[in-house]
Amino acid sequence: MDETHDFWLSCGHHLLDRDAGGGLVITDDFLRAYLARPELAPPQEACQAERDLHKSLLADPRRPVPAGQIAAIADPDARENWQVMVELRDQLARHRTIEAAYLDIVRRKLKIPHIFLNQIVHVILRNVLDACDDAFLLRAAELFFRPQKLTLHEGSLVAADEETIAGLGNQPVSPLVSMLGLPPAAEIAVLSDENARSYWQQSDRFDLALDLTAGRRGLAALGIVAERWIAHLLGVKVSIEPLMEVRDVPFTWYVGLDAEATRLGDALWKGDELADADRSRMVGLYQLTFADASEVVDKLRGEPVYVIAAMTSDKVLRLKPQNLITGLPIRRLEAVS
Repeated sequence: MDETHDFWLSCGHHLLDRDAGGGLVITDDFLRAYLARPELAPPQEACQAERDLHKSLLADPRRPVPAGQIAAIADPDARENWQVMVELRDQLARHRTIEAAYLDIVRRKLKIPHIFLNQIVHVILRNVLDACDDAFLLRAAELFFRPQKLTLHEGSLVAADEETIAGLGNQPVSPLVSMLGLPPAAEIAVLSDENARSYWQQSDRFDLALDLTAGRRGLAALGIVAERWIAHLLGVKVSIEPLMEVRDVPFTWYVGLDAEATRLGDALWKGDELADADRSRMVGLYQLTFADASEVVDKLRGEPVYVIAAMTSDKVLRLKPQNLITGLPIRRLEAVS
């Protein structure tokens, strides 16, 4: 891939190795990068025990950490952070690839803080989309690991990065800036064919909005990202096509990509009519088709499978890509290990 088309450097993908199957292999340098994250770097007021632990792990990121060494840390929040970090490190290190470690986490429902789980999804998607030259796919993929704030603007449903918005303040001026709660100096543009070339230069800023209006490119791109995510992690080929209408859809099987989508899907599965307020929260409805029908469990073979994305009442979209791993009616496990 052309060097100018590199993207998401912040995920640390360049610090990882790849195995023969294309999976990401953990390295000491990648673990050191984790230790340098703001969540783990000891603050000025940190006790000596925390400083010593951090220093020792920078020197040898895989060294065993006795429980007593964590217990000696004075600050209870710091103790909890380090306990989680060491458990995550051990989880990553005991599997052949990061992909395999992630699959184990989501299948066993291990308790990993959202921030760390999102970081793992981030780097896996960087691997999945390594040769991608479509900025719309990359921007849609951000929805898998970064919550979005949605707003209706000039008849379009626009998604902007929630953390980016929170960091910019709340003094609105222009229509889009006003509706997203941004300050006058904020530069938020909606991704388009005209500005798509700029994506690679600013990909780690997460400051381009995405149009998720039904029938437009952003929503279709999200379906393609989901296809590639499933193929990479499960070794199952599917097509995921956006639908324009919710009405008269037989919900034999569905996957909700977030908690709100699961709630709406439950109602549709029961045959309930959605209230207008609930219907307005649905961001995307997709039909998923398996390339090989033998991949599907017998009782659902030939039945449609639907995928739903929905925003909360405060117009936030928090996707859970792990639901695509645990929620599909497939017969076999993943190809990666």
